[in-house]
Amino acid sequence: MSSAVTRVTAADSSLALEHFSRLLQFETDCWDVHHAISNQKQDFVLLDVRSEQAYAAGHIEQAINLPHQKITAQALQGYPADTLFVVYCAGPHCNATEKAAIRLAALQRPLKKMIGGVCGWLDEGFELISS
Repeated sequence: MSSAVTRVTAADSSLALEHFSRLLQFETDCWDVHHAISNQKQDFVLLDVRSEQAYAAGHIEQAINLPHQKITAQALQGYPADTLFVVYCAGPHCNATEKAAIRLAALQRPLKKMIGGVCGWLDEGFELISS
């Protein structure tokens, strides 16, 4: 008798290696973002892609607010073409990062999603500021 976990066979190790290696090309996490910021190694633009109201209520200090629906070529014109954008939203229950990622990718801009969003940031014990 098999469980729901083993009912579908795990991928071959070579496929798992490829999948998880590739996943890191698309995602980063709260800890790595915080580490980069804390060690003056922030070589990316951190975008809070939530609404202005959500941003004002609490955001990562180094983040710039650019709601996903406002991501346009004009909004990004001040950034070099090779600027890496790291996007975050409220958390796993929110898909604003995916909407932002689609817009950034369509504009041929490099990007990563910060998994966890605000929820993950707070879960790690990091602080938000309000404006």
